[in-house]
Amino acid sequence: MSKRSAELKQAEKGAIVSIIAYVFLALLKLGVGSYANSKALYADGLNNFTDTIASVAILIGLMVSRKPADNEHRYGHWKAENVASLLTSLIMFAVGFEVLISGIKSVINRNIQQPEPIAAAVGIFSAVVMFLVYLYNKKLGEKYNSSSLQAVAKDNFSDMLTSLGAAIAVFTATFNLAWLDTLTALIIALIILKTAFDIFKESTFSLSDGFDREKLVAYKEEILKTSGIEEVTVLRARTLGANVFLDITVRMNPDLTVRESHEIVDCMEQELKATFDIFDIDVHVEPVE
Repeated sequence: MSKRSAELKQAEKGAIVSIIAYVFLALLKLGVGSYANSKALYADGLNNFTDTIASVAILIGLMVSRKPADNEHRYGHWKAENVASLLTSLIMFAVGFEVLISGIKSVINRNIQQPEPIAAAVGIFSAVVMFLVYLYNKKLGEKYNSSSLQAVAKDNFSDMLTSLGAAIAVFTATFNLAWLDTLTALIIALIILKTAFDIFKESTFSLSDGFDREKLVAYKEEILKTSGIEEVTVLRARTLGANVFLDITVRMNPDLTVRESHEIVDCMEQELKATFDIFDIDVHVEPVE
């Protein structure tokens, strides 16, 4: 547990880097977007603003999840990561709909203005920054097995694409195609909503103790490789943050001593943890009838 807490402590660096980058880029895009009449760049700035809130939520989630288990949280506070992701998705939904409605109103009211070329330069600069942040968080998330930081990295990559798209839209809009800028703002809104839905789906799946059936099949196959274990009657799994917890019931020869059964089960646990990086396993042994 102390090892996992130390890993999450290191993962917090990625969330802090994201917060700094998003605050800077959000202020830059919102300011330049308003000045240069670019709805696409302004929408991308709002997107970065939501990403700032999301990164703060992830940072808080990582900090809370490192708290040790107590009398009211016997399994620890690992699910704080999942709760933070859920709150992030709700914030992104709100901003995504705001950007979408604003773009639709502009089309209906024909309030389409020609953007200034400076908006394209800001978009390209932002894409470069976000790509570097993406690489950093992707490496950090994989190294320390942080599901929330890996989600942040995916968001970083989508932000890089939206910034690049905004830059292209602004550039083409300068050739008397101002409607492209508004169209890109609508596309960015849909990207925000799609990302929010994906995060919402993943976080609610984890919070409701959903688990991948294919992984359960792989776990069972690995368990049955252990000599002495004849059946697996119960196999349940859930995730707390990025940590996998297993509940297993196996059937073994009733003539084995308690010590022999324990040694076999202990060997099985070590193999499962080493192969699948499982955090905790609880095993119940029953005799074969």
